[in-house]
Amino acid sequence: MEDQTQQEQASPAVRKRVQDSFDRQGLMAHLGARIAHIGPGRVRIVLPARPEVTQQHGYVHAGATSAIADSAGGYAALTLFDEDSDVLTVEYKINLLAPAAGDYLEAIGTVLKSGRTLTVCELEVYGVWKGGERKFVANGQQTLIRMNKPTQ
Repeated sequence: MEDQTQQEQASPAVRKRVQDSFDRQGLMAHLGARIAHIGPGRVRIVLPARPEVTQQHGYVHAGATSAIADSAGGYAALTLFDEDSDVLTVEYKINLLAPAAGDYLEAIGTVLKSGRTLTVCELEVYGVWKGGERKFVANGQQTLIRMNKPTQ
């Protein structure tokens, strides 16, 4: 049975703010990634496996794997911030546990501790096949900084 926090939805205003920000990310669009779930302190991003995101052995490249993990954690943190705040990654570490294979990758960012200035997230990436098989391919931890939303 799936944990209730995996199904809980953020408010419509938070979902819109996160999706609007995600839609401004050129790299996520270039990779073909999309947000699959936005919950309070938890975001899932899906990346279809296709030749343009692979490395020389046909697995999804570590750069693409870590990019979606970084964005999932950043947006998980943003779900807990007020509308006048934004987020930037300070640092992250990712362990590549297995070759990133599957029909798509799913990155899950989960807030472990949301502070006034710094937020810490857990990062998980799974290779997923259409038949439902899932393989844990990467995990990591991330520190983010809350900042004032830039003026345009």
